[in-house]
Amino acid sequence: MDRRQFLLAALGVPLFLRPAAAAMPLEVFKSPTCGCCAAWAAHMTRAGFAVTAKNVGQSVLWDLKARSGISPKLSSCHTAFVEGYVVEGHVPADDVRRLLAERPEALGLALPGMPIGSPGMEMGSRRDPFDTLLIRRDGATEVFAHHA
Repeated sequence: MDRRQFLLAALGVPLFLRPAAAAMPLEVFKSPTCGCCAAWAAHMTRAGFAVTAKNVGQSVLWDLKARSGISPKLSSCHTAFVEGYVVEGHVPADDVRRLLAERPEALGLALPGMPIGSPGMEMGSRRDPFDTLLIRRDGATEVFAHHA
């Protein structure tokens, strides 16, 4: 090894010794028997979020949704919280990352219903188009991301 190779190697060592970035905590409230909710939580874990899943009864879940600004029209099977935002349903991890990067004045994101092909709702190669909605603080929504 010559001097140049040694210096380049030495400069690269700190990159390997740096601790990994801490995973963003994400708290999910779901039914204890819902497999698609567990699949979405696994998707978020694979995407680098530190997921804590809490099993709750349906009445508790519906009350949590209402208190968080999730109307029945926007609801899905689980509700999550990350960095002060609510995430309703099978929202892709990339959409949540974008929300956290942009930090809009909003309640959070919703993916109403349970579209086939969304994270946790995979069914072979079938993939229905869906829109992730941004929920404004006044309850209004707008398309945040379109998934074809």
